[in-house]
Amino acid sequence: MARAGNALKPFLVVNPRSGHGATARHFDSIVQAVRGAVGDVDHVFTERAMHAADLTREALRAGHDLVIAVGGDGTINEVVNGFFHPARPGEAPRPVRAGAALAMLPRGTGGDFRRSLRLDGDLVRCAARLNGGRTPIDVGRVDYTTPAGSAASRYFINVGEVGIGAKVVEIANRSNKRLGGKITFKIASLRALAGWRDVRIRVSFDEAPEEDLAVTTLVVANGKYFGGGMMVAPEARLDDGRFHVTIWSGYGLSDFVLKGGSMYDGSHVRLKGTRTRTARTIRVTSRDPAPAGIEADGERLGQLPATFTLLPGALHLVR
Repeated sequence: MARAGNALKPFLVVNPRSGHGATARHFDSIVQAVRGAVGDVDHVFTERAMHAADLTREALRAGHDLVIAVGGDGTINEVVNGFFHPARPGEAPRPVRAGAALAMLPRGTGGDFRRSLRLDGDLVRCAARLNGGRTPIDVGRVDYTTPAGSAASRYFINVGEVGIGAKVVEIANRSNKRLGGKITFKIASLRALAGWRDVRIRVSFDEAPEEDLAVTTLVVANGKYFGGGMMVAPEARLDDGRFHVTIWSGYGLSDFVLKGGSMYDGSHVRLKGTRTRTARTIRVTSRDPAPAGIEADGERLGQLPATFTLLPGALHLVR
């Protein structure tokens, strides 16, 4: 970990296992590209789940005001969580260092968040953007229930989801992902849809009355993409102060095969079985004996009940 005397250096939080280990193998090239854009840097490698969040908090407390996430969507999510003190249900978010900024070098498989930023994953082009301007973006927070039944909270930057997505990411994250993000998530989606039955939920959007729905998935989107490149929320923007909610109902294997193209180009929003709306707070409870699962930024978290809350302009992003 860097000393306080290195306070002005950008700080890299690196997942060496990202990109099937390519990040570790080519780290010298990564550092060279970063130094060419922002000068000298400090760095540290992650070693366990949520380690990136802990390392980010330590770096911010030491005085760094630019943290660069080097890894995939999961690493980026952990780094985002590190910009805040650990989330606890019912407590207001508390930034670790006001005005600090997040930047990223996407090195993972899914690459969904980078697509909203129009980053193609090329190392040199991504590194060149590290000295760009800082703009405030929205962050999501989900208060949810763990499998053990206790309350927990997590910040997210791209999407949160109720329904089949929790099963999809569980399957995808158990695979080696060597086929790439798009194919990995396609296969995981097909496996999850086999024998799937829509989950019955009760949901409220902001102050509107509760609704009873049966959904394949309910996606709470801050970014546009999920599932290895599906454009789930074509109108979503990272700084518009609202979630874009997409609800798919009655989707099965045949729908995924026949309508798959529309899921990637965003035209699914005009098809039967898709509903969209915007909101800043979404509360969801289960009407089934077994509560539906939830995921955020490609990580299975827990189950219902859950509340998704938008935090407008809560994080500065270098873009």
